[in-house]
Amino acid sequence: MNMRSFWWLALAFTLLWIWMQWTQFQHKASLPPQTAAVTQKTDKGMDTSEINPDVPTAHQAMEDVPTAKAQIKQAQRISVKTDVLDIVIDTQGGDIRDVKLLKYAATNDRAQPFHLMGDTGQMMYVAQNGIALQSKAVLPAPTHKSLYQTPQTHYEMTGDTLTVPLTWEQDGVKVTKTYVFTKGKYVIGLNYQIDNTTQKEWAGGLYSQLVRNTYDPDHNAMMYTYTGPVLYDGHAESKYNKHSFDDLSKQPIQGVQTTGGWAAMIQHYFMSAVIPDQESQNRYYAKPLNDGEYVAGVVEPMETVAAGQSQTLSSELYIGPIIQDNLEKIAPGLELTVDYGVLTIIAEPIFWVLEKIHALVGNWGWSIILLTVLIKLLFYKLSETSYRSMARLKKFQPKLKQLKENYGDDKVIFQQKMMKLYKEEKINPLGGCLPILVQMPVFIALYWVLLYSAEMRQAPWILWIDDLSVKDPYFILPILMGISMWVQQKLNPSAMMDEMQQKVMKALPFIFTIFFMFFPAGLVLYWVVNNILSVSQQWYITRKIEAGEEK
Repeated sequence: MNMRSFWWLALAFTLLWIWMQWTQFQHKASLPPQTAAVTQKTDKGMDTSEINPDVPTAHQAMEDVPTAKAQIKQAQRISVKTDVLDIVIDTQGGDIRDVKLLKYAATNDRAQPFHLMGDTGQMMYVAQNGIALQSKAVLPAPTHKSLYQTPQTHYEMTGDTLTVPLTWEQDGVKVTKTYVFTKGKYVIGLNYQIDNTTQKEWAGGLYSQLVRNTYDPDHNAMMYTYTGPVLYDGHAESKYNKHSFDDLSKQPIQGVQTTGGWAAMIQHYFMSAVIPDQESQNRYYAKPLNDGEYVAGVVEPMETVAAGQSQTLSSELYIGPIIQDNLEKIAPGLELTVDYGVLTIIAEPIFWVLEKIHALVGNWGWSIILLTVLIKLLFYKLSETSYRSMARLKKFQPKLKQLKENYGDDKVIFQQKMMKLYKEEKINPLGGCLPILVQMPVFIALYWVLLYSAEMRQAPWILWIDDLSVKDPYFILPILMGISMWVQQKLNPSAMMDEMQQKVMKALPFIFTIFFMFFPAGLVLYWVVNNILSVSQQWYITRKIEAGEEK
């Protein structure tokens, strides 16, 4: 097999593999064994006072937590602004209804902040929470459909922290729900202070949930990334489980029980997550709602408050970018939302090196170039073996061509003569296969690093490249890549190919140029630099062998 043909076959396989990942979910999560399908309950027409969801003891199956209505109600809006978040809270449920990320610009209009969550227009993506009661509970508690009171409707951070209290009171039970914001942080504290002024014992469990539809304004059909729920069970064999919207429509997740854990809704570069007490035995769920909406959430253990006593129930929310270094400090496993799939073991070190380089040079484009040089140095000897094999084949192209002219009509004799020539000249036609196979996982892992790293979003390089995470607007890098592939093709032997194969090989640089026009500029930059280095190395080795300096 001609080594150049094998190289192109390997590259084509790599690109085909990547394309398959664009068009389908990378690895569909298998449902945990404790998961069971449940009948979807509707809450249409229910009054707030009627809501009394049953949350039994930990060893029993969990009933439905109250779900969002098709048309979510609005009451008084509360605006909250920190240095990184612009949030709207509604007194109807005390929900977080709208979130803009002030440090991240919108995709189409960079003068505007990125709009992650909202409850108007096509977007339905909100964070809800409340207190779940036992079925026979005597004393009430607020759910995400209860109406809260607020002392003011506008809050703006002036110090290191900002608290936003909301109050609810009924039948001698007063609940003060407080959101706590911290300067520079995307983690939001959630505290429920329960004041039981009655003569009876109060009992309830804090639940938190994320509700969204499938609308994603930044969806790119040419670059598939997962959008949907994720549940993390730190004690299961498969800890990190994606449950796609389609999967949930077929089989909802209900009653997954674990110590700690978290539930999230993720999309390209951004996420929201509900993070309960990591020492508690929590129960998770994810399921479809009405009108194309889905919910993922957690119910924390039941707590009791004696008559005349007070107690605070606490949890956390994360709403922001998927930045690895930040997430792993918040909760165990949260950094896994940067999902490199089966090649995580390779991708994580690559990103670590890339990040260290960026800390020195301060530009992600130059960091990619330096990383490419390092990877090329790492595989220098392996590449050298491949290029030396191809150079030797090219040196003996006249003899191979002569054999083809003499015995081309008889394939059996031609193969025998060709193998005899290889043996006499000590040529191994497959000598470069292993180096290529070894490098392929690195190429694919780097693709995932550049695709999933939020640090690349809207990161400029030079001149016309002002966002390494999207395609080159003028297609200059893809064209340069195609030229470099064409030059490398000229360095490879072609005597073993028939006329049709040669025509196909000549067309490949043009085909791949078009294909790479839709790739992120950061990835194409890697390929351009890698190809230039490869051409230089291959030209040098070929020149030495043709000049007789190497045998």
